[in-house]
Amino acid sequence: MKRIYTLTFVLALILCTGVQAHATLTTIGQAQYGGNNYNLIWDNDSPFGSIVWLDYSNAPATWASQVKWAGGLNGAGVLTYTIDPGYSVAWSGDWRLPSTVDDVLSFGYNGDGTYSYGYLITSSELGHLFYAELGNLGFVGPDGTQPQPGHGLANPGPFTSLQPSDYWSDTVYSLTPEFAWEFDFGIGLQWALLKSYDLNAIAVHSANVSVPEPGMLIFIGSGLAGLLAGRKLLRRHVG
Repeated sequence: MKRIYTLTFVLALILCTGVQAHATLTTIGQAQYGGNNYNLIWDNDSPFGSIVWLDYSNAPATWASQVKWAGGLNGAGVLTYTIDPGYSVAWSGDWRLPSTVDDVLSFGYNGDGTYSYGYLITSSELGHLFYAELGNLGFVGPDGTQPQPGHGLANPGPFTSLQPSDYWSDTVYSLTPEFAWEFDFGIGLQWALLKSYDLNAIAVHSANVSVPEPGMLIFIGSGLAGLLAGRKLLRRHVG
């Protein structure tokens, strides 16, 4: 009887993870860092491909320091992963700061990647997370309204560490290499700043995440349902 309950619990767990996989942002496990556990959040709709966010905000520092911090996460034993049952992660590349499309520093409002500077910029990993994934609003609306009611980091989604402040990207502003692109989670603005400014940082890692196929879930469910039904019939017959 205990075995049946165990199998039922496992099925329920797999079904839950399978349902979560349909969401754009999915918590797939945890990473232990500095003696604490932080969620690993899968983003399967990033403009630079499938990525996993480490739900940890590093304290404000210069661009060079934050690039070094993110790279340091790749050291042996720095992070220890615990991936939730039902998920399989194929990591590629290294931990890094989020990427941005490098463009002329011209102001824009659209989110189709034409501009890298302004509001509603979704062609960067930070801007896409803020607007497209979390559904937040910028200080300036599409029609130029400012301040736009309800703007800012009103919805952090599954993240617990995001701050309504500025975060560095890994992308240097090519026309003026002393600058790098950053995103302000307080007002939804993306632009370039001097690398000497102290800003927050969050790390991402490219990865392909596999989840149970729907057909396999149905097969497992049918098998367990039949097993349970058979046991009930057997108990009636014996009784």
